[in-house]
Amino acid sequence: MTATIIDGKAHALALRTRIASHVASFRAAAGRAPGLAVVLVGEDPASAVYVRNKGKATRDAGMESFEHRLPADTDAATLLALVAQLNADPAVDGILVQLPLPAHIDAGAVLLAIDPDKDVDGFHPVNAGRLAIGADGFVPCTPLGCLMLLQDLHPSLSGMEAVVVGRSNIVGKPMAQLLLQQSCTVTIVHSRTRDVAAHLRRADIVVAAVGIPHFIQGDWIKPGASVIDVGINRTDTGLVGDVDFAAARAVAGAITPVPGGVGPMTIACLIRNTYASACRREGIEAAL
Repeated sequence: MTATIIDGKAHALALRTRIASHVASFRAAAGRAPGLAVVLVGEDPASAVYVRNKGKATRDAGMESFEHRLPADTDAATLLALVAQLNADPAVDGILVQLPLPAHIDAGAVLLAIDPDKDVDGFHPVNAGRLAIGADGFVPCTPLGCLMLLQDLHPSLSGMEAVVVGRSNIVGKPMAQLLLQQSCTVTIVHSRTRDVAAHLRRADIVVAAVGIPHFIQGDWIKPGASVIDVGINRTDTGLVGDVDFAAARAVAGAITPVPGGVGPMTIACLIRNTYASACRREGIEAAL
């Protein structure tokens, strides 16, 4: 068996194109474009690339991109004052503070200061709570993108056995919640799990988000399983995922590559969430 390669770039382009067409209608109804504010503190090279890509995707969708770049020695009070200003700005529908922040700033306090109804990253505890109880709120972009890729593969996820590798607040926990909402049977494995391979070998769906290059071996994968690799690890040979791609591809039914799999969907879902926020704030029904 050779797995189908899940083309995240193509899926993301289709989503961004669809949202862009809806943005045109939103402009006509609201008299303005949806607006996304992105805040970058410092000059972390990877973060700068992410911010640039997010800004381009926002503008390509016909939205307003408000970029705020602050020096690395910015104090917490200054950053929090900017967040408060963006919370109050009617032109801003979504606020994203790029992580990681410099060590002297408490990232948790900054994320908590963002208006939950503008928290298009879905990291605020209020949105985490909404997700946990199945209420309407913003879902973190990476897990949402993973779910969309899986739903394209499977008309129904109901009853499928899913294993999420990793328990972070950004990917692992919200991913598990989304899969539960789809009536999957969900297991989360992590650094203290005994015999990770045994759990994975029974999984119809594997979502890998552990941050260890090639941690998941090919013989850990159930034949025909759908494998979503969230990992982006820099090695001497380039970017690799958390899954041994070559070995897993020989066993799985479908698998995302790294790069070109989940990554593009993260930005596309950010655009989607910003559009949804703008519609909610203007009382316009979102076409999602």
